[in-house]
This record gives sequence, structure tokens and C-alpha cells, in this order.
Amino acid sequence: MLTDLPVAPVSRGLLLRTEARNNLMLAAPLIAAQLSFVGMHTVDTIMAGRLGPVALAAVAVGANVWFLGFIIFMGLFMSVSPIVAQRVGAGRSAAETGGLLRDALLLAVLLGLAWTLLMNLVADPVLDLLDLDADTRPLSEGYLRAISWAAVPFCLCFVMRNGCEGNGATRAPVLAGVVALAVNALANLPLMYGYLGFPALGAVGTAWGTVIAVWCMTLVYALLYVVDPRLRAMRLFNGRPRLSRELREIFTLGIPICASVVAEAWLFNLGALLMAHFGGHVVAAHQIAINFASLVFMVPLSIGLATAVRVGQAVGAGELAMAVLRGRTGILLGAAFAVLSAACMALFSRSVVGLYTDVPAVADLAVRFLMLAAIFQLFDCLQATTNGALRGFKDTRVPMAVTVSAYWLAGLPVAAWLSLRTAVGPAGVWWGFIVGLAIAAVGLGLRFQRRSNKARAAIAGASVLMP
Repeated sequence: MLTDLPVAPVSRGLLLRTEARNNLMLAAPLIAAQLSFVGMHTVDTIMAGRLGPVALAAVAVGANVWFLGFIIFMGLFMSVSPIVAQRVGAGRSAAETGGLLRDALLLAVLLGLAWTLLMNLVADPVLDLLDLDADTRPLSEGYLRAISWAAVPFCLCFVMRNGCEGNGATRAPVLAGVVALAVNALANLPLMYGYLGFPALGAVGTAWGTVIAVWCMTLVYALLYVVDPRLRAMRLFNGRPRLSRELREIFTLGIPICASVVAEAWLFNLGALLMAHFGGHVVAAHQIAINFASLVFMVPLSIGLATAVRVGQAVGAGELAMAVLRGRTGILLGAAFAVLSAACMALFSRSVVGLYTDVPAVADLAVRFLMLAAIFQLFDCLQATTNGALRGFKDTRVPMAVTVSAYWLAGLPVAAWLSLRTAVGPAGVWWGFIVGLAIAAVGLGLRFQRRSNKARAAIAGASVLMP
């Protein structure tokens, strides 16, 4: 409880309101950045839906296979944000932190090239396992081979974006994301539909549009690190990158974060692949519902990212009481948004689905799935913000164990059993999501409570030692 915190003698309500405002001021640009970032896939989904169920299914399958790798590297480089945040809180020089980011960019290029190669190697065998229909299979393969060329710029963006967030320079990701979203939509028009004399590539054109957009986003980030005063102080490009020992911290902290993020993301992506067994219309309906739910999830995810920065800077400054307060405030903000978003998804599901498709068979299924998404939204918001608070403390190993167990030992088996072995059918995948997220939310909440108790004990011990 907030009464346990040995902070300045002001009212609990004032402390909470002040921190909530500070958190949201940091989170607001991140929300815009996340929405524009994920909006690229939303644009692809909406535009592919106008080509028919086959194109929409091909984009759904291809994007979900691609995302299995995407989430690994995104999760790994998410460690950059709390590392930079704690350095900022501890007062370390910007140029020193810039050296770490410079080395991380070299690592990003190497990992991005490995990712490109991996996608081209696994495209055929993975798609063979899914037993797709004759129309969807070649389009999904073309999508995967095209989008593999976005691997390197995505990794570079992960590093530069998390460097911005750790510094509190959250407007930079907004600008980069908006540029990428605009370029993606504009590139899709000729590449998908054959405008301006371009060949009509259909579903595959969405992948090439993403490649062009992400390279543009990379260039925007690079420019911002040169012209933005706060980022320019890091002198990111004023030296030669190398594979330094400092990069070990990215792996030490990043691998557990990666495992946590992968466990959740792969639950959803493997759930989407389970949908492939029920035919193109079910896949298309699932893609609509999960795409909108993912778009809404960007808000609690951004609050979690902001909470990680706020907590990390307090920990770096040695202010443990404030770190706990900031963590709890972020979790409360996540809970408030969970109730609001779940209600809106339940009330306006038919209107939302109408933005994606006018095919009755697909729309009816999508509405049913979106109603289930409203339920899991309650738990997803809580686990996202709680995980952010724990990352601010650099507490990643136990959260990794909690999330992996929740999603892989509970959520995925329930999804597979209900959908493939019972009459529940494809809706069983969504019930598996709900089970996994509920267990994760409870487990992470208990972990944060224990972390809070340890912080209070450390503060109490320090006060006893004071003369």
C-alpha cells in the first residue's frame, strides 16, 4: 500500500496524481509511436482485406510466421531502455551511453543479417507444416521472402528507439513511426494494386511496402540522433563500433526479457497458426480480431514502457521508495485502461469489424472473437504494465519464469486442446489466451509485491544505520 512508502509527507492522492501525470506525459508519445508502428500492419491488413479472403489469409499467415522472429530481436533489444534509464538516473555521461548504443548498432546489423537468412531458410518447411490451401501457400511464401529484407533496419530501429526511450526522448519515436506509417500506406498503393505502372503484387506488395517504410524509419532515427540536442549529446556516430564487453549487459538483461515477450507473442502467433486448420474464413476473422486487439494493446504496452523508464531512473538515482511508487502507479493506470478498453471492445465490436471486411461469414466470426478479446484485455493490460515496472528494477529472470509457465504450460495447451479436441472449435484458441494471460497477470503482480517489500526492507535498514 502507498501508506507503507517512506516518501515526503504529502497526501497519497497528490503523490499518485503527480506520478500518474508524469507517467502519462512520458507514455503519450510512446502510445503514438506504438500505434504508428503497429499501424503499418493494420494498414496492410485492411488493404489486403479489400483484395479478398485469400489475400487477407496469406498476409495473416506470412505476418505471423515473420513475427516469430521479429519478437525475438525486439525483446532482446528492449533491454537497452532500462539500461540507459538507470545510467541517466545515476548521472553517467551521455557520450559514454552513446558508446554502448554505437556498439549495439553493430550487433543489430549482425543479428539482422542472421534473421534475414533464417527467414529464407525456414519459409518452405514452416509453410509446409501448416498445410495451407493451394491459393494461400504461394502468397504467404512470397510475403515471407520479401519482408525478410526488413530484418536489418528493424534491428537498427529497436536499438535507436530504446535508446531514445531510456533518455526520455519519447517524441523521436513518434516522428519516426508517423513517417514509416505514411510511407507504408503510400508504397502499398502501387505495389499491391498496380497503380502508377507498377506490377500488381497483391499480398506480397504489402511486404515490400513494409521494407521500404522501415528503411525510411531507420533514416529518420539516424537523423534525429544528429539534430536533436538531447540525442546529439550521445555522439552516436562519432566513433567506430565494436563488439565490446559492455554488450554482455544487453544479453544478460535482454535474454530473459526476450523469453518473456516471446512466450506471450508466440502464444498468440501459434494460436493464429492453429486457426489455419479451420480454413481461410476463420483465419481472416481471427486476423481482424487479433489485429484490432493488438492495436488497442499498444496503450498499456506504452504505459509499461514508460513505467520501466520512470522506475529505472529512480532506481539509478537510489530512490527506491519513489521507484515503488512509480511502479504501482503504472500498474494502476494499466488497470484503469483495461476496464475502459474491454467495455469499448464489447460494445462496438460490430462497428470495428466493419472497418476490415464486409464479407458476412468473416464478419460474424470476427465479432465473436472480438468479444473474447474484450475479456483477455483485462489481464493483458495488467501483465504488460506490471512487467514494465519489474523491468525498471532490472528484475527479469523471475518474470521470465512466470510468463513462460503461464503461456506455454497453461495457455497454449488449453488453446490447442479446446480448439482441436473439443466442440468449442476455433474459439478455444481465444480461451487459451485468456487462461495464459490471467495466470501471468497474477504471477507478475505477486512478484512486484515481493519486490516492493524488499525495497521497503532496504529503506528501513538504511534508516536504522543513519546516525
